[in-house]
Amino acid sequence: MNTIKPLEKLYVFSFKGVQMRTFHITWLTFFVCFFGWFGLAPLMPTIKETLHLSKSQIGNIIIASVSGTIIARLLIGRLCDTWGPRKTYTALLLLGSIPVMGVGLANSYESFLLFRLAISIVGASFVITQFHTSIMFSPAIKGTANAVAGGWGNLGGGVTNMVMPLIFSAIVGFGYIKADAWRYAMIFPGILMLIMAFVYYRYTKDTPAGNYDEIERSADQKSKTDYSVLKDWRIWALSLAYAVCFGMEITFDNVAALHFVQEYGLTQSTAGICAGAFGFMNIFARALGGIFADKVGKTYGMRGKGLLLATVLLLEGLGLIMFANAGNLTMAILSMIGFALFLKMANGTTYAITPFVNAKNVGLVSGIVGAGGNVGGMMFGFLFKSENITYMQAFAYIGLIVIAISVIIFITRFSEPKKAMELNLA
Repeated sequence: MNTIKPLEKLYVFSFKGVQMRTFHITWLTFFVCFFGWFGLAPLMPTIKETLHLSKSQIGNIIIASVSGTIIARLLIGRLCDTWGPRKTYTALLLLGSIPVMGVGLANSYESFLLFRLAISIVGASFVITQFHTSIMFSPAIKGTANAVAGGWGNLGGGVTNMVMPLIFSAIVGFGYIKADAWRYAMIFPGILMLIMAFVYYRYTKDTPAGNYDEIERSADQKSKTDYSVLKDWRIWALSLAYAVCFGMEITFDNVAALHFVQEYGLTQSTAGICAGAFGFMNIFARALGGIFADKVGKTYGMRGKGLLLATVLLLEGLGLIMFANAGNLTMAILSMIGFALFLKMANGTTYAITPFVNAKNVGLVSGIVGAGGNVGGMMFGFLFKSENITYMQAFAYIGLIVIAISVIIFITRFSEPKKAMELNLA
């Protein structure tokens, strides 16, 4: 296993070498960030009752939970290019842990909303995860590595939905009232984030050859961010794609537990388990998108990857419409698993294309596309906020939007970036 160059194979069960050690630490860190970012989501039935929240106010909270991430992801992309992913991730974890543990101090809708907005910066962790993984692996395996790291990290969204209600119930079991239990429960993800900040800083490197301040980097590398890339339509097309796949994922993570409680009369814990099944698809589904994209790319190039992305988006949209029209809990869960499969495959496929659009500005491009996901989540939040649209209707409308975006991706030409294939990102 080469110690100073990007790996050409993904050794999933190995921790040897800086590349695989960084790979495992970065997806685990992203996993923990999901606990901080969405730890409140499965507890919303209790929080709604405690703070006396209306449907509109919950909608605003959903919007706030992803809004700050939009700006944070753009800034984080730039920091990864210049400051390095190791220091950037460490700083984000330390800063993000403050509102995660402090949200329990909120005693009104307004203060809770502000804390939720502050917590949303934790979502920028995704950009660092994808950037750092891109550096550690060669172009031939980059899509698969990014998809596996992103998928296993996203798995935190599913585990959070299952685990946080259990932590909440355990705290209630110790004699605390529900109005206080959700507050103490959020200390758990905050502590995990502090632990990972130490682990990330201590045990990862910026590149296979060493940290940015330990190796010789050319002037071109140090100031490589070029904002002229914003003229490239392919970046905006990928942002749209990510808006309707990852944007829908974080929206569903936010509303799923509350939806199952309101629509099917489930308890908070049972609803968390149902919502968690959606997130658990990340064990393999996002990786599947990256693996397929890499295989298609070898034969049909970037154009083939684009067609694959358009196809899985189309199937995601159809699945969402089926979920919106589910007549009972069984059909709802089955259709949810169906659209989850294609949604997460679309996530993986998007980031199997993203690192190749402009190899000299991977951080910036990753940040823009990643921010697109949060713009999508924010816009979808307005549908769930409306007093005139039911949650079921909102899911149906989103399904139609996803199908429309799949058509845009289909007609977008993702040309083969020959120079990108030759560049060593380290």
